[in-house]
Amino acid sequence: MAVGVFDLFSIGIGPSSSHTVGPMRAAAVFAEELKSSGALDRVASLRVDLYGSLAATGHGHGTMTAILLGLEGFHPELILPDEVEERLAAIADTGTLQLAGAVPLPYGVKDMVLRPLTILPRHTNGMTFTVFDAEDEILHTATFFSVGGGFIVREGEEDAAQQELEESKKELPLPFRTAAELLEHCRETGLGISEVMRVNEEESRTPEEIRKGLLHIYSVMEGCVATSLKREGVLPGGLKVRRRAPDWYERLKKESSRPDGDGQDGDFHDPKYWQEWVNLIALAVNEENASGGRVVTAPTNGAAGIIPAVLYYALHFAPGMENAGQEDRDDVVVKFLLAAAAVGVLYKEQASISGAEVGCQGEVGSASSMAAAGLAEVMGGTPAQVENAAEIAMEHNLGLTCDPIGGLVQVPCIERNAIAAAKAINAAKMALWGDGSHRVSLDEVIVTMRETGKDMSSKYKETAMGGLAVNVVEC
Repeated sequence: MAVGVFDLFSIGIGPSSSHTVGPMRAAAVFAEELKSSGALDRVASLRVDLYGSLAATGHGHGTMTAILLGLEGFHPELILPDEVEERLAAIADTGTLQLAGAVPLPYGVKDMVLRPLTILPRHTNGMTFTVFDAEDEILHTATFFSVGGGFIVREGEEDAAQQELEESKKELPLPFRTAAELLEHCRETGLGISEVMRVNEEESRTPEEIRKGLLHIYSVMEGCVATSLKREGVLPGGLKVRRRAPDWYERLKKESSRPDGDGQDGDFHDPKYWQEWVNLIALAVNEENASGGRVVTAPTNGAAGIIPAVLYYALHFAPGMENAGQEDRDDVVVKFLLAAAAVGVLYKEQASISGAEVGCQGEVGSASSMAAAGLAEVMGGTPAQVENAAEIAMEHNLGLTCDPIGGLVQVPCIERNAIAAAKAINAAKMALWGDGSHRVSLDEVIVTMRETGKDMSSKYKETAMGGLAVNVVEC
């Protein structure tokens, strides 16, 4: 089906949508196929081959453990952090996984075959699952690609999947692939960008389901922040990065409190501290993501903090929100996420949201662009101003490399989310001070991002072979 808002905003676990969520989802699909085909009871052994970026940075991204969970039948949108810890501990202790939740099979992380220098033609994030019978004959094999944002594509089905996507788009009342098409729909119908997205979503869900689903997505974002603010210490991995969110939160409550307040949450939001609050939310989400917690792909895990941080700004610091009731606040959440998703569709259609494919401009850049659009929309921007906001945000993230130290989604990823959130807010404000007309279109910037990604050296695209990943000693 066509890419929708609940594809771009899906619930999963950290630290990476393309290296954790996608591989888990692919492994779960493979396990289900074994069960449905009747081959499960004849499986005697298993081999998993990881290629390219998955092999190069898989240890730091939790790829291998995510695959083990997927092979046991767990899906990223359903599994809870406690279940993750419980099952991984059991696999480590026994050296055995429960294939498709039913067949005990000796297997662990050490048994996976890593091929970091082998890049499969479709995408650098490739993985092949193969099971054998007692005579070492192949029972079933499948290759998948994790193409960003938790999306997966099966080898040999790319053309069919693309055709199905095109057919599903034709069935939408207001289909669009480019920003020009999106703006044309707005001109013809008089609808805003979020409303165009809503009309298309209503082809598969009722208005009530859309609203309930989006509010649930935001509640998971809020829950992610709340959990992170209670967790102290250092993040997992060799970098020993200290969690900053809890300390920052306590400091902010003291420094930004209003003297005439009664201690309620809203009393802590002195407008002059808006950027500190935006920084806090972005850091809190990404610290939780880095620890493998429950997050929302927005549109990826590595960029998961940007949209929650900018949406927090919209709810607490945008004009007119100080005395807004819950219904009005919920309206802002729904409108923001729909507008952001409409822009996310453009990146999925014309370029990529995969850091392993186009660098961090595809993850953080896309999220910043989506957030800018969402903020401009809820602050009363015209469709042209919303498109301009999205364009400004991406234009100033072009060329951003993906070079996480140690293959961990920590440095520079966590701070980068905070910086990109502030960029999104500035982009929205700049666009709203204009009339929507501008020299460079959003479509031109998206194509430029795609071409820049193609030209970018592979060592800067989530391989841990260049940039900060090699110039900073991991200790």
